[in-house]
Amino acid sequence: MLVFGAALSLVLIFTTVDPWLDQVGFLVGGFDVHVYRDGAWKLYHGHPLYTETTHRGLSYTYTPFSTLIFLPILAVPWEYVTNSWLALNICVLYACVLLCWRVLGYRVTWRLAGISALVAATCMFLEPIRTTLYYGQINLVLMALILWDFSRPEHSRSRGVGIGVAAGIKLVPLYFVTQLLVLRQWRAAVVAATTFVMTIVVAGAVLPSDSKQYWTKTFFQSDRIAPDTQPANQSLRGVVAHLSGHQVPQWLWLLIATPVAIGGLLLAAALHNRGEKLLTVTVAGLTSCAVSPFSWNHHWVWFLPLFVYLVHRAASDLRWWSAAGFLYLATGAWAYHWTDRWVVVGWFLFPPSWPIAQILLNCYVIVYVVIAGGLIYSLRRTRVTP
Repeated sequence: MLVFGAALSLVLIFTTVDPWLDQVGFLVGGFDVHVYRDGAWKLYHGHPLYTETTHRGLSYTYTPFSTLIFLPILAVPWEYVTNSWLALNICVLYACVLLCWRVLGYRVTWRLAGISALVAATCMFLEPIRTTLYYGQINLVLMALILWDFSRPEHSRSRGVGIGVAAGIKLVPLYFVTQLLVLRQWRAAVVAATTFVMTIVVAGAVLPSDSKQYWTKTFFQSDRIAPDTQPANQSLRGVVAHLSGHQVPQWLWLLIATPVAIGGLLLAAALHNRGEKLLTVTVAGLTSCAVSPFSWNHHWVWFLPLFVYLVHRAASDLRWWSAAGFLYLATGAWAYHWTDRWVVVGWFLFPPSWPIAQILLNCYVIVYVVIAGGLIYSLRRTRVTP
């Protein structure tokens, strides 16, 4: 089954959209990695990060600390940055699959390494992963840091460093600090929080002006990313904006997102108590995307560990392949041709003329609700079964 899935995904990636099609082809992307490079360039040459634009007029929206992480990109010649980052991201994708097996308690063998290659190839067609690879995004790297923490023993003294560094680059992983607190993994939570604070201190020492600008002004300017109504905003706030056609007030977003964030933590804790460690981190990752004020479609790379989990369950019960198939269909990079020179990718971008367009516009949040609902039902069913 995995051999078929891997072959199908690679065929779909290179046939549904011309890989060399300008601004959408799989092999001609790299927009975001050039933004990272420009951020590092500004640091190196003493330019302000947040009051000047970067690659193709885009604003730099990451933390000041992130530019320190991106400095090595400057060593790569400009014309090789895109392909180099694509190759690195594919390697990180493979590492994420291996880390998922580790969280599940598997010992990595040559056979498992081969299976992981097939799973990674299959997941390349999942739209958040395909888009992460195309844009040269950092989502897979952040997920790898978090999975690395959760793959280690709970008594490990450095457990939490990965989460802290990930949050230092992009703030959304802070949600995992609260998850550690709910799981009563106090040491890991303290390590994660301390590491995050250290990223602020280090960046403040190296980039005092940019740090002040970010934490006192830029941090509060959510409109620097995109309007709430952007179709690619796959978050609860995006759902409200899509349905209303307007920006969402802060208070309304908090009113909706807070109980979901708390519910996600409780669900993850219940799964952890049942021994489902990979589902624990997966639910937290998906919930962090749902409750974030703005979640681009490519932030939902957390479908990857869920797919690995489904493959794990399918090894002992073939019926789980149907769940894996549903996830593949619901989150695949299915393309729609608007014109001969432009293609859009993802269910949420299918034409507005479709009767179910308003539903598809919130595709990933709907998938999240289905997943959360299924897990809650499973937990309740387990409790009442004698």
